[in-house]
Amino acid sequence: VQLQASGGGLVQAGGSLRLSCRTSGINFRIAGMNWYRQAPEKQRDLVANVTSGGSTAYVDSVKGRFTISRDYARNTVYLQMNNLKPEDTAVYYCNTFWRDREWWGQGTLVTVSS
Repeated sequence: VQLQASGGGLVQAGGSLRLSCRTSGINFRIAGMNWYRQAPEKQRDLVANVTSGGSTAYVDSVKGRFTISRDYARNTVYLQMNNLKPEDTAVYYCNTFWRDREWWGQGTLVTVSS
């Protein structure tokens, strides 16, 4: 199983980024997918979730700004992040639960300058 995250970078407050997480080794059509983030010296927190059927959920702090989506043809999950704020600065990780354990991507750094 591999989760390959990409798309992070440096952006000014109010800007946008789109993160991607390409998966392999799982049946993407039936796997729920998550995006987590970890700010410096903070715990890793769930940001957004998309079920196998496409239902989504978000932490309150990103509702209305972030959108999680999935492309079944590409086995890829995305996180579109708009109106970014400095407090969104973190390493972002994609995650899934497959074959009785959690799997994590390598993380991609998002830095939002004020």
